[in-house]
Amino acid sequence: MGKKWVLGIMAFLLLGVLSGTNLVGEVKESSALFVIPVHGDIVPSLESFIRRHVSKAIDEGAMVLVFDIDTFGGRVDTALQISSFIGSIRKAKTIAFIRSGPSSMGVSWSAGALIALSCSQIYMAPGTSIGAAAPVTIGADGSMQPAGEKVVSAVRTQMAALAEKNGYPVELALAMVDLDLEVWEVEIGGRVRLITLPELERIEKERPKEVRRIQLVSPKGKLLSLTAKEAERYGLSRGTVEDLTALAKTLGVEGEIVEMENTLADKVLELITSGPVQALLILIGLVALFMEISTPGFGIPGTVAVICFLTLFGSNALLGTVGSLEIIMLLVGIGLLAVELFILPGFGITGISGLVLIGLALLFSMQDFVFPEFSWQWDIFVRNLIVVGSGLLSGIVGVAALILLLPKVRIFDRLALKTMIYGTAAGSTPLGKGTESVAEHEKAERGEVIPIENVPLPEDFQVIPPDLVGQEGKALTILRPSGKAKIGDTVYSVETEGEFVPQGTPVRVVQVRGNRITVKAI
Repeated sequence: MGKKWVLGIMAFLLLGVLSGTNLVGEVKESSALFVIPVHGDIVPSLESFIRRHVSKAIDEGAMVLVFDIDTFGGRVDTALQISSFIGSIRKAKTIAFIRSGPSSMGVSWSAGALIALSCSQIYMAPGTSIGAAAPVTIGADGSMQPAGEKVVSAVRTQMAALAEKNGYPVELALAMVDLDLEVWEVEIGGRVRLITLPELERIEKERPKEVRRIQLVSPKGKLLSLTAKEAERYGLSRGTVEDLTALAKTLGVEGEIVEMENTLADKVLELITSGPVQALLILIGLVALFMEISTPGFGIPGTVAVICFLTLFGSNALLGTVGSLEIIMLLVGIGLLAVELFILPGFGITGISGLVLIGLALLFSMQDFVFPEFSWQWDIFVRNLIVVGSGLLSGIVGVAALILLLPKVRIFDRLALKTMIYGTAAGSTPLGKGTESVAEHEKAERGEVIPIENVPLPEDFQVIPPDLVGQEGKALTILRPSGKAKIGDTVYSVETEGEFVPQGTPVRVVQVRGNRITVKAI
């Protein structure tokens, strides 16, 4: 009994030590400064990266999240999503920091300014700048052009809303987006403030003696960009600090600085969601799908097709752009394509509809909207359309090339029927066995055309009897529409009138014309 008590006390003490260690670790982690990089172009994979690392930091007890912003901008939709996500964080204080250094550009422009204003506080390093947040579009000649008023109005409203929410000067936020806005620094009644020109002119008319213009902050016709000192002076930045260590001291954070980094998974996701790789996956997937449909059973081509389409949809699902609509369209498109290849002769409206549905499913999986409304959405739509269109077109060309190469490439022997039928419906043969020469045999091996009278006859040569019509047998292979069937005790190469006949189905010979035997499923 005493030993049990001793063991129990030891186990309790050990549990207490482990628990205490864990608690100490949690306190240490919760007092750390977690830094999440927002570097380079603002692309969809960055939004996924930020979401994952913010969730990870909060799970580890983060109380302060620093978004290290260093970007010229990027996609407006992604910036709006990141901004909305940062604005929804309630369990930690959000800080935007524009850092300078040898490997840093030291800027937070365009979409970067939008993300910075979504944080509750902004700090900047010396020599950095922020602003120039007007959305632009890519013109027909590839040059950057200002976006339409509808887009500018939407971004302007969002910037003003973020400024109001986090206590930044709204006039500065508006001047970063609107070229037509003029902002002045003035003194009104002994108090210095920022004001737009229309409001300034109104006050000057009402109280001319109380207003004194100090300086023009943002002239008309230019987007506002501020240096670190200017941003601090006008109340946009809380302070100018050298680096993260100085920032942690300013914020009163005494824990370690934990800088999140791009993992291998983040880099792979960014690579997979790039345009060229997605077009390549579409090409490989379509060619592999055709090869799988052209062969019995399920093999390597089908596995490759599944991997390609799962990679496409899975990577886009991680970006939050795949829903039930895209999955349903893909499955219906593949079904229609299979019906066209298996059941219906030729290639008509069913096959075209299948390809269109597959293309639309892939297109919609790359964007979070169905029909573009803003000009920046049209830019994304056109980009995705080019990616999907080039992938589909390349896939169709690849399938056509594969069809032409099937009879010639040995690796595809299982995909094509290469049996040569010797004899006629009357049962006679052009020439007896064993008359071929070595030279003619070599020509046949090279695929060259040789006179029919010199064609070598195989050992198992069989004559097609004239009374074969009406006889019954069984399909030894899938007939789509050609294949092999056993009629009586003899195996013949046969074809149907366009119908698909599964392997093992009873068939009846309905016509013999020359070397062609036509059968019909019973």
